[in-house]
Amino acid sequence: MKGFVPKFPNEWSMVDWSNGCVRSTPLDCHKGEGFVKYSGVKLPDTRNSWFNESMSLKECASMCLGNCSCTAYANSDIRNGGSGCLLWFGDLIDIREFAENGQELYVRMAASELDAFSSSNSSSEKRRKQVIISSVSILGVLFLIVILTLYVVKKKKLKSNGKVKHYLEGGEANERHEHLELPLFDLAALLSATNNFSSDNKLGEGGFGPVYKGILQEGQEIAIKRLSKNSRQGLNEFKNEVESIAKLQHRNLVKLLGCCIHGNERMLIYEFMPNKSLDFFIFDQMRSVVLDWPKRFVIINGVARGLLYLHQDSRLRVIHRDLKAENVLLDSEMSPKISDFGLARSFGGNETEANTTRVAGTLGYMSPEYATEGLYSTKSDVFSFGVLVLEIVTGKRNRGFFHPDHGYNLLGHAWTLYMEGRSLELIDPSMGDTYNLSEVLRTINMGLLCVQRFPSDRPSMHSVVLMLGSEGAVPQPKEPCFFTERNVLEANPFPGEHMLFSGNETSITLLEAR
Repeated sequence: MKGFVPKFPNEWSMVDWSNGCVRSTPLDCHKGEGFVKYSGVKLPDTRNSWFNESMSLKECASMCLGNCSCTAYANSDIRNGGSGCLLWFGDLIDIREFAENGQELYVRMAASELDAFSSSNSSSEKRRKQVIISSVSILGVLFLIVILTLYVVKKKKLKSNGKVKHYLEGGEANERHEHLELPLFDLAALLSATNNFSSDNKLGEGGFGPVYKGILQEGQEIAIKRLSKNSRQGLNEFKNEVESIAKLQHRNLVKLLGCCIHGNERMLIYEFMPNKSLDFFIFDQMRSVVLDWPKRFVIINGVARGLLYLHQDSRLRVIHRDLKAENVLLDSEMSPKISDFGLARSFGGNETEANTTRVAGTLGYMSPEYATEGLYSTKSDVFSFGVLVLEIVTGKRNRGFFHPDHGYNLLGHAWTLYMEGRSLELIDPSMGDTYNLSEVLRTINMGLLCVQRFPSDRPSMHSVVLMLGSEGAVPQPKEPCFFTERNVLEANPFPGEHMLFSGNETSITLLEAR
């Protein structure tokens, strides 16, 4: 970014950017400092930030300029033209420029840098006109060269084993064929990697089919989801997962490496997560001690950022619809990655919600409007996230939760203790005294906000990330909606239709608080 230089240029020449950049001219709070607008960027980490949703952008700029520690500002909410104020203090961590989309960030600059920007912009305008005039004369030739080059490259891709276009057949003559473009893995290589899909390599099994660990010839560890034969649900999930995640890239989403299509075989190949899934740790009395509060808070933040990317920052708005502890995988550093996009749905344009008569998901994590009306939106994922947060804090499952003093599930129990000022009793004892008191109380408060009865009362994931990364006031939650499990036939809101669950097939009814 202009105005910044690598902290250690020799490391950058070796493609090591871990130490980041520093300002070309340090700030010293002298008169003449101002702000430079950067468009199309990812906003910095909000760990050292402050926000106020009622301030205008002009008021935000004035407040930042009057505080020598303030280094940047932006709108806290980019919807409807932007509103609110978000201030950063100290170093600006993890800023990136995007080729498209992104947000606007106003970065504080020294007076000398502002002058350089001004003169640079003037010179750039003159150069831009010269470039346009000279470019027009050779545009025709370049256009033909580009077209020919793209044609040759595309032909090579189609012939190579690395990248292909394929068509998935749904098993019915009248079903439309789905078109994919993904790295294609050879079946023989996967058989070798898994020792012919040996039971010793099996990691688990879901609605899609079994999952195996494999090691490719070059030593790379992979996870292979293999579609169960004759599984209609699995085939639909296979197609949906490819469409949902093929072009998504984020540090908190599991990476899809490719697929294998051979005869009746359908497989998805993912990066391997050595520490299994979150439920393996937090719901086990012995293993839960591995996750102290700092690690759990990092996991909560990572899942929140992954959902924010799906809901706001990705090319399409994606609703996961099955966020749960089992679908949060942990890498070698215990960083979280959201997985299993078999039930996900994507939206384009300004779409924000939809409904379905084929409810699918996991009991204990489904929002009330989705479970009873088939209505889903980004706020459905927010509800699931709130449940997950309370499970991470308590080490208890929402589904099947039991307490001798009442018949509520975990959400009802958390609300009861919150209203009685006893939220600390929710904390998992296995964490010992590793937690930060104000941080864990804010997290419980935020978790209860996410599981509000009505979608409009729940925060967006953008607001959640802000609440997790700053010390601003967190709104007080209202009474959440409590669930209890019942017979499938009692709760099915769509007679004649199927309710599909990724866990055991039991359904839910609503339970009012006493």
